[in-house]
Amino acid sequence: MKIRVVSSREEIPTLNPNEKVVHLAFRPSNRDVFTLAETCPKIEAIQLPKSYRRTVSKSIEMFLDMQKINLLEGDVWGHRKDINEYYNVSQNVLEKLQELKAESLSNDIIAEKLSMESKLNTDMILYILSKKNME
Repeated sequence: MKIRVVSSREEIPTLNPNEKVVHLAFRPSNRDVFTLAETCPKIEAIQLPKSYRRTVSKSIEMFLDMQKINLLEGDVWGHRKDINEYYNVSQNVLEKLQELKAESLSNDIIAEKLSMESKLNTDMILYILSKKNME
């Protein structure tokens, strides 16, 4: 699974319209979020660092909710944008998700367990679980 890392608002218009998950590494304005949703009509989730997530307006939250776009909190630890514009969720993490799901653990327990082992936030793990039809 790939997460497109966007470092500045100037990058938004240049994104591939097929992007599904985007991490915004800057504090987005309402206009930036609208532009992102317009540029990437297939977007399913936007991830923001914790400090930026707290500053998102209620109107943007409502807009994203109406568009069925998940607003996730988290970081892409150790990612170097100058090397690759995508952060890849490792196959090991995805396999571990499958293993824990096979043990009939709840999604919350899986997310808590894996967030300690991997560099992913619980929000992102819960999103992956919901999209991978692992239930």
